[in-house]
Amino acid sequence: MKKTGMAKSDAKKLMGMMVAHGATGFGNSEAAPVDRREQRKRDQALGLVPFAVKLNGDLVRQLQALAKERGADLNEVVAEVLTKGLSA
Repeated sequence: MKKTGMAKSDAKKLMGMMVAHGATGFGNSEAAPVDRREQRKRDQALGLVPFAVKLNGDLVRQLQALAKERGADLNEVVAEVLTKGLSA
């Protein structure tokens, strides 16, 4: 391997260690975020299924405002609105 290739390899290793799993970000004292795989397992255990849709921007802003007003997660608010709409 050439000298430049080894330098690139060393740099990649260093960057990988800096962004290691469980490491906190610069100036961030909060707990490390949950791994995507772990989050997917938790969601599946709760019976949650990913469901992507395209909505009008005004509608999305209304949903976000409602979630912020209630102090709830956007997913919870959308589920509640859909449940109410489907039961009517």
